[in-house]
Amino acid sequence: MTYTEKQPMELIQPDDPQYFTETSDGDYGRHQYKVVSKTGESIVVDDYMLAQEIWWTRGRGKYISHIEVLDRKKETKGFK
Repeated sequence: MTYTEKQPMELIQPDDPQYFTETSDGDYGRHQYKVVSKTGESIVVDDYMLAQEIWWTRGRGKYISHIEVLDRKKETKGFK
């Protein structure tokens, strides 16, 4: 077995265009989550943690068929 020597990783510097900074620490809220039961009933929630909670409290797949990720509809203001 041959081992190679690890090289130190070069980090991206803050003045590099590839450098990423967080622009918001708030929830993005781009999606809604549709929790679908095996009987076809469903509920749409705004928070993935709530969708997970429903999954775990309703039998971890015993009663729940799947969770769909839905694009959040853009709210429009004014006339159509």
